[in-house]
Amino acid sequence: MTQTAIPSGPTDRRASRRVLISHGERKIWVGGDAPVVVQSMTNTDTANAIETAIQIRDLARAGSELVRLTVDRPEAAEAVPYIREQLDKMDVDVPLVGDFHYNGHTLLQDYPECAKALSKYRINPGNVGKGAKRDTQFAQMIEVAARYDKPVRIGVNWGSLDQALLARIMDENAVRENPWTAQQVMYEALITSAIENAQRAEELGLGRDKIILSCKVSGVQDLIAVYRELGKRCDYPLHLGLTEAGMGSKGIVASTAALSVLLQEGIGDTIRISLTPEPGGDRTKEVVVGQEILQTMGLRKFTPMVIACPGCGRTTSTTFQELADNIQTFLRDQMPEWKKSYPGVEAMNVAVMGCIVNGPGESKHANIGISLPGTGESPAAPVFVDGAKVATLRGERIVEEFQEIVLNYVKKNYSKHV
Repeated sequence: MTQTAIPSGPTDRRASRRVLISHGERKIWVGGDAPVVVQSMTNTDTANAIETAIQIRDLARAGSELVRLTVDRPEAAEAVPYIREQLDKMDVDVPLVGDFHYNGHTLLQDYPECAKALSKYRINPGNVGKGAKRDTQFAQMIEVAARYDKPVRIGVNWGSLDQALLARIMDENAVRENPWTAQQVMYEALITSAIENAQRAEELGLGRDKIILSCKVSGVQDLIAVYRELGKRCDYPLHLGLTEAGMGSKGIVASTAALSVLLQEGIGDTIRISLTPEPGGDRTKEVVVGQEILQTMGLRKFTPMVIACPGCGRTTSTTFQELADNIQTFLRDQMPEWKKSYPGVEAMNVAVMGCIVNGPGESKHANIGISLPGTGESPAAPVFVDGAKVATLRGERIVEEFQEIVLNYVKKNYSKHV
């Protein structure tokens, strides 16, 4: 029997056009052979410029490569240039994306400093106006984007579809010999809206290399179906994300399930994980989840990965859990500075294991690994570096001593001078 090699890794990514999103010297490419970009969105009142700038700084520090903010009223539009100024003072060069609905045509025209301070606009074609006003107001927004050479995401959402377009597709479906289901009609309306509005933007003078598309829904299977078809019909870069993923584990699981399938098939150029934060929760969690999806799939590397066992009856002590959490937090906290001084460190693997069953073996496979003692085992923790045992830690300072070993390894192996 003839055997074929087992495939490894995602499908080669679909050749799509590239879009440049920039601020100053910072350049982010979306599409083509560029890495999949992680973005996020603020949930502050944009009119509160200081609070918004601080949240953007935190999102950028966590690794968000683009940050979107709501521009919904004059006070928000007035604040955008000041937010940009504050970020520049803090050496935060992340490009900003303005999210416009209903009155974007007015805000972009009446507040040119806002239009210039933003690096990209998001336009929802279902929320730009009704009837005769719709085409005029859409054109006004596209003309501003073309004037200031800004890229645009035409972002369709099934919660705010263009009702005239939906009615048209429903009428067309009614005379089919074999009519589509209501779900299929919805899919077609989403895709048609995105592509027709992109074509209209080009007719109005916006370059083809300035357009990104999205068709966001909140169901996993719906998202997969829509983007598979959208990917077949166009070569614009695509933004992926469940529009309302949900809270906690539900939001993380749903986003991971949907995006992983599409990314594995080579569909998608930039992602956002739309998590509902816990009350008082950290907004940066959506950035971490997005990065971890890409990193665990082998598509990007953002921060050293911590391999840790789940624990069992052999590991009744919580020491290894506490150490794993400590090390993971330590590594992520160091990354903003490590990225500058230790190129390549994001590819490092660290293993924190709880007993002798798989502990030594997993530790040897990692760049650095520690095997903590399980229940009834000798109170000693062997440490392995690049497969070789280098130390045995004991006592109350295992956490600090292991951190020091990790830090010394980083300095030795990833310094620019190595």
